Amino acid sequence: MPDQARLAIVLHTHMPYVEGFGTWPFGEEWLWEAVATSYLPLLDVLDERLTLSLTPVLCDQLEAPGAMARCQRFLSEVRPDTHAMDIKSYAHVPGAAAALEYSAALYAAAADRLEQDGDLLHALGKYARWTSSATHAILPLLALDESVKCQLDTGIAAHRRRFGGWDGGFWLPECAFAPWLGPQLEEAGVHTSCVELPGAEPGRPLQLEAGPLLWPIDRPLIDLVWGAGGYPSKGVYRSSHSRTAHDHCIWANHGGIYDPVAATAQAQADAAAFVSAAKAQKRLSVFAIDTELLGHWWHEGAQWLGFVLEQAEAQGLEITPMDALREAPVHARDLPVSSWGEGGDLRTWSSGQAADLAFGLRSAELRAWKAAPSLRAQRELLAAQSSDWAFLEHRGWAGGYGRRRYDAHLLALGQALRGELADPALRGLAPDLLPT
Repeated sequence: MPDQARLAIVLHTHMPYVEGFGTWPFGEEWLWEAVATSYLPLLDVLDERLTLSLTPVLCDQLEAPGAMARCQRFLSEVRPDTHAMDIKSYAHVPGAAAALEYSAALYAAAADRLEQDGDLLHALGKYARWTSSATHAILPLLALDESVKCQLDTGIAAHRRRFGGWDGGFWLPECAFAPWLGPQLEEAGVHTSCVELPGAEPGRPLQLEAGPLLWPIDRPLIDLVWGAGGYPSKGVYRSSHSRTAHDHCIWANHGGIYDPVAATAQAQADAAAFVSAAKAQKRLSVFAIDTELLGHWWHEGAQWLGFVLEQAEAQGLEITPMDALREAPVHARDLPVSSWGEGGDLRTWSSGQAADLAFGLRSAELRAWKAAPSLRAQRELLAAQSSDWAFLEHRGWAGGYGRRRYDAHLLALGQALRGELADPALRGLAPDLLPT
């Protein structure tokens, strides 16, 4: 459809496997916070026009026995207490009590909704069109075809079991792609994915000799939201960086106490501007972001998305799911290795403070697959392959949590390869993993 403005919105929904691996400040409370601030609010705006990806490793945690009960206790018992303590501590700050009461009410509403809906995974799964690799591994950084196959087959099998089918939509973790992955993706049944590829023709998918259709994401449109000066940085929005002693957000980016009424008005205005920008391109735009940006990192994000859907109808912009797109592909050759990380390549997960993690992981793969690994060994390898540990280490975030998790899984991998760990379980990780 030349000169026809259309928008495809891809929401990539992912959390590393933190369930059961620590609490505050680094551990499973990350997941509980994402449930309260992103996943539950998102249920109010999801519809069939959106393309929702759920990573298998996130689903593993939402499905894990006892996990949602612990989340419920966190929301209904821990958070009321922490808000009450902060209200007392910040009594001298004008407006702080009202902002904390507003925050407390949101957690209470999340607790009620989680209890009423019961099965969050099922509620999200009704909209889940795409899956991903088993533990969000950077596929071009894996050393062996066996590892790629294990990540693909396990992730796809999990999606099919949970949601009753799969049409071939696949989120490449970190949009990381290398041409040599094409045949394996095709063999696994992957038909459609997204890539970050500057210079590619906007609105047209790329087709290699083997592999899925690769849709270039629209970086200028994404940067309206996710760029350094994107919408979430505006002064009236709630700051996710300035926090109280008990980790609550009560300040706006401008430094004053947060005003939700003013923020809602700004979200409406930014949604209208976003839709106008998408229409002005007069072509298909693929807008892909992490779901957790909406709500968890940008408090008003889910609300903004709801306004975008309203504005699209008001302004006559068609929003279409990825699997409904029928653009003729551009046949491509000699594509570079790419990602949406720093520099558009793989350096975020393979250089700087994370360089030794990348090399160590490749060595571990070689040892593991040479030994015909047990299910326990494969699970520990899958756990170590998560892109999140290298990302946290590269950024210097989370007080070394990523490196500790990586080290612990490689240590357990070695023990499993020596027969010292016979238990096939790693909490709830990768229950659909099949023996090699």
